[in-house]
Amino acid sequence: MGDEDSIFELTTSHLNTGMRGIPVGTCRTSFVTPGEGVHYCGYPISELASMLPEDVVYLLFNKELPNPEQSSQFQTELQSRADLPDGVESVLASLPRHGHPMDWLSIGIHTLGMLGGVGDWKEDAMNLIARMPRLLGLIFRYREGRIENIPSDDISLSMVGRFTNTLDLHDVDKSVMDQVIATYLVLHMDHGGGNLSTFTGKAVASGHATVYSSMAGAMNALSGPLHGRANQSCFEFVKKIGTYDPEEVEAFVRGELEARRPVFGFGHAVLRAEDPRATVQFALGEKICPEDEYFKTIRVLREVAPRVLSENPKISNPNANVDIASGTLLNFVGLRDPEYYTTFFGWARVAGIGAQIVDERTIMRNGKGTPIYRPKYIAEEQSLRHID
Repeated sequence: MGDEDSIFELTTSHLNTGMRGIPVGTCRTSFVTPGEGVHYCGYPISELASMLPEDVVYLLFNKELPNPEQSSQFQTELQSRADLPDGVESVLASLPRHGHPMDWLSIGIHTLGMLGGVGDWKEDAMNLIARMPRLLGLIFRYREGRIENIPSDDISLSMVGRFTNTLDLHDVDKSVMDQVIATYLVLHMDHGGGNLSTFTGKAVASGHATVYSSMAGAMNALSGPLHGRANQSCFEFVKKIGTYDPEEVEAFVRGELEARRPVFGFGHAVLRAEDPRATVQFALGEKICPEDEYFKTIRVLREVAPRVLSENPKISNPNANVDIASGTLLNFVGLRDPEYYTTFFGWARVAGIGAQIVDERTIMRNGKGTPIYRPKYIAEEQSLRHID
């Protein structure tokens, strides 16, 4: 590029690589380091994992953790925004039950915008965060055909409590379910500015589409198996192993590699150690379900897979990532259909993407906001030459 402000030299080797590693902007909410993983506003995720999801939402929007008074006020504010507009359930009732839950979530978010959008970046972002628990609970109920006797939305509850109250599963330990979901939400709320779903949401918003349209686009990006749906694939992979005998697990992993199939739950584009989000979930699993058969499987897999994967010198990080344990924990607390697992990822990421959209539309460039995204594509014959 040539000028003194350049931080990156673009060459032909960077073309058609999905813009991987190419700087396009700055992010105020989070960053990822090779050793400590994701940080929210400077705090390593390991320090935040046990906090209330509401407090972490506050952090992402305000760039500081709340004191007790601020925490209480913010929870009250979210509760005041929680009521869904009339008509949402009618839309859900019209959707085909065989549709993937992520498609339902995208349509649900669009519906919230059509029925309750106000046209203000922060107001709409906060309203969407407040309404996600009820929306997601209703998606479960309507998609499963459990539409009789749906509990009313008790907005005095926490975000997680409102979801599990709407879901209303029987024969489960609700307090353990709440703990697992709360931890899951905190661990998945944000992950830098360049992951596919976040970038998609911000790119749509840069054209001044609504928060709801932008977030629906982000959820569509998240739904792919190379992104958020990997957590569904990972638990299906764990179930396929069918054993926690170390020798049999190793043989299974080697068989998958020989068949050129992915070993789900391992590796990360930036990290060079075990993902701290995986470490947190393993610790939680040892506390709540150490004898669960799937937890026993991933406990062994955690030891075996990195050793086998590290035999390939091209693999720079063979360690466990965030997906390895999340499905096992969700299954243990009664959420046994892995098709829904990515919707929890989406619920969590609404907070981080929402905060980043608000930053890019109202804070960046002294409040002018970032311009519309429009990366340059080069005619094919030009791409054969080095870019000066």
